[in-house]
Amino acid sequence: MNSIELNVEELYSRIHSHLSRAKENVLRSIDTELLITYWNIGKEIVEEEQKGSKRAEYGKALIQNISDRLTKEFGKGYGKSTLNDMRKFYITYPDLENIFHTVRGKLMMHSQLSWAHYRLLMRLPKEQRGFYQIEAAQNKWSSRELERQMSSLLFERLSKSKDKEGVLALSKKGQEIVTPQDAIKDPIILEFLGLPESNLLVESDVEEALVSQLQHFLIELGKGFAFVARQKRITLDGDHFYADLVFYHTILKCYIIIDIKTRKLSHADLGQIQLYVNYFDKEEVTEGDNPTIGLILCTQKNDTVVKYMLGDENKQIFASKYQFHLPTEHELEVEINRELQKIQTNFKVMSNEG
Repeated sequence: MNSIELNVEELYSRIHSHLSRAKENVLRSIDTELLITYWNIGKEIVEEEQKGSKRAEYGKALIQNISDRLTKEFGKGYGKSTLNDMRKFYITYPDLENIFHTVRGKLMMHSQLSWAHYRLLMRLPKEQRGFYQIEAAQNKWSSRELERQMSSLLFERLSKSKDKEGVLALSKKGQEIVTPQDAIKDPIILEFLGLPESNLLVESDVEEALVSQLQHFLIELGKGFAFVARQKRITLDGDHFYADLVFYHTILKCYIIIDIKTRKLSHADLGQIQLYVNYFDKEEVTEGDNPTIGLILCTQKNDTVVKYMLGDENKQIFASKYQFHLPTEHELEVEINRELQKIQTNFKVMSNEG
């Protein structure tokens, strides 16, 4: 490429950057105006209801009347359900500061959250709404991704082994990753792979599907995960071993090795992942890195095997169950009860030792 062609490419790149930024600003401005408008419409409806009859029929008739007239004049988009959402929007967020902040006298959005995001968030109880609002903004989730995270019960999965203070912190601050346990989800939901729940699957099938859907897998793993390698070869005295997937966690500053099993966890699986972790700690870790984490994804866990194989002081090896369908509330309730029993058992053991 000669100097003239290079100059043209640089010029095009700068112009493209200006146009892309302008487009983003225009879309952000439109979203801001829509949210302000819908909030004000909701406020008008609520205040009118409060001035009139408190009977439910009054509110229904009021919204129906307004909907019919707006639709006639402005076209589609002002049905009863939409106006009810605007009404709920104002009730849910009575203070605009929860959505916007003021810059030079103008209301500006805190984030890229749109009306589609808020329609989803308004379905949730307060503590969950705060969590998903923070996570959607920080991770720049689309409304579709937000809906997927809600359907996968992300809040419940992260909070199931936390105490009341931990759950409250999730609601107010979102997911904070300080320890390896904070970064590990259980269960891992892989419905985006489109694979059947079948005992005929082999590890390579799951691994291949995960790599082909790497972007979705990274989102499911959560913040901080960066892909490093697949089938990382480890050679020890002529014997070759292969770690399925290797990631680096940018927050914890450590490697995370993931091994995939299409069956129940066994003691041999723990020994294998311990080998990988020990190797990385001795041969791959550099100055500034923290100890390597090993994560086994399996169809069924065995916490007792983990406990007796690795001991109570284990902070590097973890196991998470994975499934190829979105969890039901009943499934998660079973998981939560299992976690609570484990915590209570550990507490009793510590009390007796004390």
